[in-house]
Amino acid sequence: MSTNNVDGPLQPGDRAPNVVLDAISHEGKIALDDFRGRSPLLIGLFRGLHCPFCRRHVATMAQLNPALREKGVECLAVVNTPVERARLYFRYHPVPDLLAASDLARASHRAFGLQEVGMETVMAIRIQLPGELPEPMDVMAMNAFLNKKEGYEITEADQQMMASDKAQLVGQFLIDREGIVRWSFTEVLETDYTFKAPNPKELMSAASQVAV
Repeated sequence: MSTNNVDGPLQPGDRAPNVVLDAISHEGKIALDDFRGRSPLLIGLFRGLHCPFCRRHVATMAQLNPALREKGVECLAVVNTPVERARLYFRYHPVPDLLAASDLARASHRAFGLQEVGMETVMAIRIQLPGELPEPMDVMAMNAFLNKKEGYEITEADQQMMASDKAQLVGQFLIDREGIVRWSFTEVLETDYTFKAPNPKELMSAASQVAV
């Protein structure tokens, strides 16, 4: 697996690294090189399923998957959750036909240039979600509140993933058949933008371009 750190998130025009991951959606491995020369790929690099917004990002990717496949674009969701724990979650929250993989070491995130941020910095942010949170909350309080609200039970496997002293930022990258990044969306650590998702219309427009 390529684990080279880069200076920042990969941008359109950059060559995507090859990463080899443990498959969740089936047995074996998933490598990005498997798609080169065959189909464009939208890869989503998320935190573990203990993160309520990452669960939402995965669900959104699953919803867009049929339309992207019509354009010839494959989708791959990568989470920092152990394979068996993730398979159990998806058994009760199916994501039909969506490829998913596990990356406990966050090697793929580093290879694509996604930052890890110290928890002191993260905890200083107050998240405001009118209609979802009763008041502005720090990230850990927000996670606990939303996980309880959504019925997500934190297991020992989840706790191990949450024990890091750094928080992983997330991103999505659209890669063409030749392995070149053509569109990207990366998380920004700011009160009004943390946990935001990409605009579906913008993503589908970019997919139309790489599908040509």
